[in-house]
Amino acid sequence: MKFFREENGRISKKANCDVDMTFDLMRLYNDYKGVLILPGDGDFAVVLKYLKEAGKDVKILARGERTAREIKQLAGGDFRDFNYLREILKFKDQKKRRHI
Repeated sequence: MKFFREENGRISKKANCDVDMTFDLMRLYNDYKGVLILPGDGDFAVVLKYLKEAGKDVKILARGERTAREIKQLAGGDFRDFNYLREILKFKDQKKRRHI
């Protein structure tokens, strides 16, 4: 996490998890066959494309409306939307409650 002072003097935080995650994906490359990534930012497209082309099983879990088009296109059928999963889980929870 980085801290910086804005022009108005306010202190703000900026997470650098994009860089950290990319670094770990490449640093640990030989330790996994597949990954589940929770990106949204199109900046990840280049590393995800590289991993897929290298034969890694890449699954994407993100909020559909906040996910870059490049990420969705790259993931194709391996994209899962949080909102869709939320509805499935609600439905299963409702079915479970009816049987109790």
